[in-house]
Amino acid sequence: MMKNRPGHALLTKNRPDNITDNDLSGQHYLDVVKAFARLSYESIYIIDYSNMSFEYVSDNPLFLCGHTADEVMQLGYEFYFRHVPPQDLEMLATINDAGFDFYAQLPEPEKKQYSISYDFHLLTKAGKQILVNHRLTPLFLTTEGKIWKSMCVVSLSSQQYAGNVRIFKQGSNDIWQLNLQTRKWSKNGKPLLTDRELEVLRMYAQGLSINQIAEKIFVVPDTVKYYRRKIFERLEVGSIADALAQAVNNRMM
Repeated sequence: MMKNRPGHALLTKNRPDNITDNDLSGQHYLDVVKAFARLSYESIYIIDYSNMSFEYVSDNPLFLCGHTADEVMQLGYEFYFRHVPPQDLEMLATINDAGFDFYAQLPEPEKKQYSISYDFHLLTKAGKQILVNHRLTPLFLTTEGKIWKSMCVVSLSSQQYAGNVRIFKQGSNDIWQLNLQTRKWSKNGKPLLTDRELEVLRMYAQGLSINQIAEKIFVVPDTVKYYRRKIFERLEVGSIADALAQAVNNRMM
């Protein structure tokens, strides 16, 4: 029945079957996930692709859209159909196809080193749209090399629009970006900041003013403004809040 809905490819691109006893061994991990959720302001949930369900949903409110965590777990993938606008649901289907095609080409030992990030809108129960960032990485693979379970982290997006699809590899400066029109991936380098620019950005993160930063690094305030402008140019953002979000998302800090 759900296959006729918009975005049905969300349900079909990666569907591992024949889960073996070897796959099932060592699955006592949810206590660790729950501990991580208690320490994070972000929403955490676990997808089980074998039955298109949510195995765990944290009670952090952003992702819940007015539901309880148990209600979202019961909804499973139906949650997306209820709380993602149609145009973004179609986009998620495209990301699903392109993302799993990308992962299928990777050597199996490396698959867990990759994570994907993208932005889409959620509809609250009150009908209000919020733009969120969604990051996903594999937790478990089947013996056939398919992604069985993934951890997902949801936070408020620092972008102005949906999309912004990127894949990162742990320990690498390479970033793959998806063109949603052509459905092609292109590889680019991670944006880099100088040591001084990172130092200035960290001080902004601490809540220091321009004058306070200037005093700490023994420069005049105009020099701090220069560093701020270079940070904005390198990260292609227009505010310190967006610069901080970009630096964190790109693991620069």
